[in-house]
Formats: sequence, structure tokens, C-alpha cells
Amino acid sequence: MATGAGPLAGVRVLELGSMYAAPTCGRMLRDFGAEVVKVEDPTAGDYARQWTPMKDGQSMGFARINAGKRSISLDMRSTEGRDLVRRLAGEFDVVIESFRPGRMAEWGIGFDVLSAENPGLVLTSVSGFGQTGPYREKPGFGTVAETGSGFAFINGWPETPPTSPPFGFADSIAGIAAAMGTAMSLYRRERTGQGDHVDIALYEPLMFIIGDMIINYTGTGFVQGRVGNGTGSASPRGVYEAADGKWLSIAASNQGIAKRLFAAMDRPELIDDPRYATNEVRMAHNDELQEIVKAWVGARPRADILEVLDKFEVVCSQVNDASDIVEDPHFLDRTLVELTGSSALGRVLTPGPVLHLASYAGPTYDGVPGIGEHTTEVLTDVVGLDVEEIGRLVDAGVARQG
Repeated sequence: MATGAGPLAGVRVLELGSMYAAPTCGRMLRDFGAEVVKVEDPTAGDYARQWTPMKDGQSMGFARINAGKRSISLDMRSTEGRDLVRRLAGEFDVVIESFRPGRMAEWGIGFDVLSAENPGLVLTSVSGFGQTGPYREKPGFGTVAETGSGFAFINGWPETPPTSPPFGFADSIAGIAAAMGTAMSLYRRERTGQGDHVDIALYEPLMFIIGDMIINYTGTGFVQGRVGNGTGSASPRGVYEAADGKWLSIAASNQGIAKRLFAAMDRPELIDDPRYATNEVRMAHNDELQEIVKAWVGARPRADILEVLDKFEVVCSQVNDASDIVEDPHFLDRTLVELTGSSALGRVLTPGPVLHLASYAGPTYDGVPGIGEHTTEVLTDVVGLDVEEIGRLVDAGVARQG
């Protein structure tokens, strides 16, 4: 196993963002070696600390995204708090923020000011609709991105309303995209010495993923609707219930897999049937073909179906819930990591980095910071404040010590 330092070792990140997308970017960078210092409000900290479910007062969602970061607490509504953020930014490689576009400039800590003092700085801004365009000043959370991007309109069944996902889908994708943009800007800085301003709109990475619906409409006039578990572009594909009430998915998304599926079903003649011979005609007769597949799956226990499908190399999976995932040997070996150092949570598992590098074994997730837990050490080490000055800031409500 690789044991080298992460590729971002030595990179210092100042995270001004809260809630979901911007802190997800911070976690992505921290996963690959960056030091991340999170700036939180002195009164309540990041609002994500209030997300449920909780265990002994600790939000598990907050813990997943922020474990291993350091927390300092500064009131950015105050002149002194903003001045300290400006001074800190001069000593960091990356600043991540998620304020409404224009707010940082109003506070005197916009990209022009920060980059004038630190020309190599990468400022990564995550907002609902981006830093430009008619909607730039509109507020936006993930739900707005999921509906405005077109995702909700095509998600669900024809007879059900447009449906947003029950988790931070748009926020997570935007956070990952923000980390990619930050890494690209750091790579550019290595060659030019110049920083950059990364502009991420919550809806854009999601709109890219579902972009076929847009190019199809502009090319053909077809408005894609909701098709349930199908893709609307390949057949047979879907989620099916086995005889024991357990669920599995099958994706016969190309001709070879469709042939192997029909062979696994002991129905090889279907590939010669004019209704099912090609994907185009299968899509035209998708409803009746789905009934054939449903009947075959529904006649056997899930384990038996999966065994046959694996034998014929058909793309398939059981439909996992959380209890299935944490007992699966593949996920335990490759994907899940232990979040340590938080007595409130005890031993819990969480998904680790979103990708793997041959040179790097990956991070540890060692502790969830309290609000302002590292205020004193960061302000002392980075901007040179003494204990008396930090005490004055705490007394004035500008800062908070954990």
C-alpha cells in the first residue's frame, strides 16, 4: 500500500464556506493532503452543526464533511473579524467561500484585494447561480439547483411529481467540482505563479450530468420526461423485485449485454425477435420487454438471480441499504473508512475519498473540531497575535475559543 504524502501536502486552505457545498470542497482537498482551517461564526458556528440526525449533540452530517479540519471562530460581520480574515488569507494558498456574489467585495476582502496582497491565492467561490449572469444575486441552495437544472423534472415516474433527492445531491457534486477547479488553479499557479478565481454555481455540475436532455431538445425538439428506473435511452434497464421481496438492478445498456441477459434468462431467441433485436426497437417495445424481465426476476430469489447474471457477465447489483453497505467486503476493503477521535459519535464508518492514487494511501479522519477549537493556535501561529490580544477579541465577541 502506498504511504506517501498526499498530492496537496503543504497546501493551506482557509474555508469560509458553510453548510454543504463549500465544506465538501474543503473535505475533498483535505482528503488529499491539504491543511484546512474552517472559519465559523462565534455564536452558533456552521449551521450544519444543527443538522439531524445527531448523536449526543454531534451532527453526523457535519462530522462527515468536517472531520480532520481545524476550526477558528471569527465574526465576519465585524470590521476586526474581516481584517483578521484578510490577514489570514495572505498566508494561505486557497480561500473557499460561499457568500452571495458581491458580499466579499462589499466587505473589502474580494478577490482583487486578496490577490493584490497574495498574488498566488486561489479564491474558490461557490454560490447558487454563479458570480455572473442575471441570477447572480439570487440565493440558492441544493433544492433550487436540483429543480432549476432540470434534474427534478426528469427524476421519478410519469405519474409522480418532479422529485428532488433526499440528500445533498447538487451540493455534493458542486463541492467536488469546486475541488477540481481549485486543484487545476493550483496546477496553473505552479507554472505561472498566478492565482485564480474559481466560480462554481450549484446547478452547473448537475446540469452537465443531465445535459443529454438539453442537447436532445435543441437537436430534435423532444422534451424528456420521467421514466422511472429506466434511462429513456437503453433497454432493458431497471430495478426489479425478486421472489423473496429483495431488489436488484440490471443494466443491459449495450447490445452485448442485452444478448448475455437473454442467454442468462434462457431466452436467447429474443435477440432475433424483430421487437428486441436492437436497442432502438427494444426502446419502442420497452414496456412489454420489461414485463418479460420482471417475470423472470420475480420467479427466483435474489441471490440466485445475481449468481446467474454474474455467470453471464451481465451488469447487475443488489439494491443496497445502509446495513448492506457496511457489511459488504468490497466496500469495507476499498471505500469505507473509520471516523475516529470523536467521543460523541463513537466508532462510525463513512465513505472515504472519491478517488484513489497509487502514490497515496489516503487520509485519516481524526476528530471533529468544536467551534473555535483552534482559534488561539491559528491566530498565534499564522498572524502572530498574542494571548492578550486574542483574549480581547474573545471578550468583544469577535472571536471564540473552543
